Formats: sequence, C-alpha cells, structure tokens
Amino acid sequence: MCDTKCEIKTNSGFSAKILRYTIAVAVVVVLFWFGFTCVVREGNCAIIFRFGAVRTEIAEAGIYLKLPWPFETVVTFDDRLQYLKAKALETTTKDKRNIILQSSVIWKIENPILYYNSVGVNNSVETYINDQVFSATNSTLGAYELTSLVSTNKEEIKIEEIQNEIYKRVKENCLKNYGIDIVDVSIMTLSLPTNNLKSIFDQMTADRQKAIDTIISNAKTQANKIESDADVEAAKIKAEGITKAAEINAKAETEVAKIYAQAQQTNIELYKFLKELDTVIASVNKSSILVVKADEYPFNILKKYSSVMKPGSNEIAINDLNYIMTQLNNEDRDAVTSAISNLLAEEAKSIGEPK
Repeated sequence: MCDTKCEIKTNSGFSAKILRYTIAVAVVVVLFWFGFTCVVREGNCAIIFRFGAVRTEIAEAGIYLKLPWPFETVVTFDDRLQYLKAKALETTTKDKRNIILQSSVIWKIENPILYYNSVGVNNSVETYINDQVFSATNSTLGAYELTSLVSTNKEEIKIEEIQNEIYKRVKENCLKNYGIDIVDVSIMTLSLPTNNLKSIFDQMTADRQKAIDTIISNAKTQANKIESDADVEAAKIKAEGITKAAEINAKAETEVAKIYAQAQQTNIELYKFLKELDTVIASVNKSSILVVKADEYPFNILKKYSSVMKPGSNEIAINDLNYIMTQLNNEDRDAVTSAISNLLAEEAKSIGEPK
C-alpha cells in the first residue's frame, strides 16, 4: 500500500514539473515572438528603427527579426493604391475668369523613409497632397483661357492637356518631397462662381455669335465664288457658241459660193437667176409684206427664168430656190416659195398657150 502511494506521488510531481516547463517554454516563445519578431502583412511596408534611427526598410510581406522595445521599434504603412478626393478650389484663368475645380488623386507610398520623415504617422498626408494639387492647378490654369475648359468649339477644349500638366507637377513635387508616387490626377467637377455666371454666359454667347458670323461670311464668300465661276463658264460657253456659229456661217458661205461657181459653170442662166434672187432675199425681212409686179425688176427675173425653163422643170427650180432661201425664217421662206411657185406656174402656162 505504501508503494502505491509513493508511485502516485512521484507521478504527480513529474506531471507538475512537465507543466511548469511547458508553461515556461510557452512564455519564452510568446516573449520571443512579440519581442524579437515583426510581421509585415501583404499590402504594407515597414521601417525598423534602432534607438530612433532607421535600421532597415521592409518592402515585402513576411516575418522579420528585431530587437525588443526599447531597443528597436517598427512602423508600418499601407503601400497600396489609395484614393483622395481633393478639396474644391477657386482659381483664375489666363483671361481673368474665376472657376471652381475639384480633382481626384490616386497615390501610393513609394519611399517609406522619406514619407515618414516628411509626413509622419499622424494621417496628415491628405493636407500635403491637397496643397500640391492647389499649387499645380493655380500655376497651370494661369496659362490657359476659360475656352480651354468650356467651349462650343471642340478644337479649343484642352482639358486632357491641362490634366496632364497638373499631374506632372503634382507627381514631381510629391515624389521629391514626400516619397509619394502620384498615379493619376483627374478633374472631377468644374463650376463657376455665382457672381461670374452672367459674364461667362455673355462671353459664351459672344463666342457663339462670332462663330455664326464666320460661318455666314464663309458662305457668302463661297456663294460669290460659285456665282463668279458660273459667269466665267457662261461667258466661255457663249464665246464658244459664237465661234462655232461663225465657223458654221463661214462654212455655209463657202458652200454657197461653191454652188454659185458650179451653177455658173453648168447653167449660166441659173446662175444669173440665183444672183438676182439674192437681191430679192436681201430686200425682205421678218416683218416685210410683199406686193410685187411680176414684170418689174427685180421680180421680172421669174419671167426670165421661166422663159428658159423646160416644161416640167418647175419642181427643180423650186428646190434650188428653197436651198438659197434657207437664210429666211420658216414663215417668210414658205411665203416667198409659194409666191414664186405661183408666178412660175402662171408664166409657164402663158408660154404654153398659143399667141
């Protein structure tokens, strides 16, 4: 029985000893974990300070060794992309127009040590970025007129160019002074001060009217050019028509002269008749009314011609006359042709009757 009690006592003492060692090891592990290590999570960066001076910079996530406080301390920062809605600011354009702009900024920590030394850990980074945006916006818009932001003419608008200029200035200053990388700066809203609305709208109306006047002026210039071109073309066509008519007239006169020459060679009586007939044609015009005697000059040529005509040749003579009288209009030509035909018929009939 004594042996059993001794054995229980011994086992109980051994278990207590193991428990004490286990607790001691756990305490040591916990003290070591919290005192000699630091954890940098994904999306963070850290700086380890030894007695207030920077010992190392940590940019990757993981577990790192360090000395316990107060020998070394760790400061962590969020180095992911962050969004900032900058404060609305009132500024002045090159043409002395007041406008109100509000921009958005996307940024991240690029140099943790410079960021810590310039900005610190008191969450005042927004103030620094707002100051840089305000300064860059003022200096940039001072070189642009209002029409670069608001205009009815699409070609005058330069918002993208203005944004890029503000972005470059803010990025350069923030990276150099604060260790902050500016990824983007965009103009969110653009408005006008209440007391300037009327003058702005008046300016926009004047610009619109100027554009309308320019369009009307260009249209009138174009119309004048079209009219001038049409006049030139009409004069050209008219000149070509006169030239063509002169060519046709000359050709016709040549043909007539040729016919006269042939007539003179083949039938002298016909030639004399045609020449005398020219005198008849020249004596009439569109409004002439002929009352003639067939036995008086120059119409006695009809008798002369009929005296040398052979029976049955009236139709040939009429055809010859028709060709010559092409110079008359239709009404006069038909009247003269009819009169000559009747005279020739009567003369031919008188020749055939016995004396």
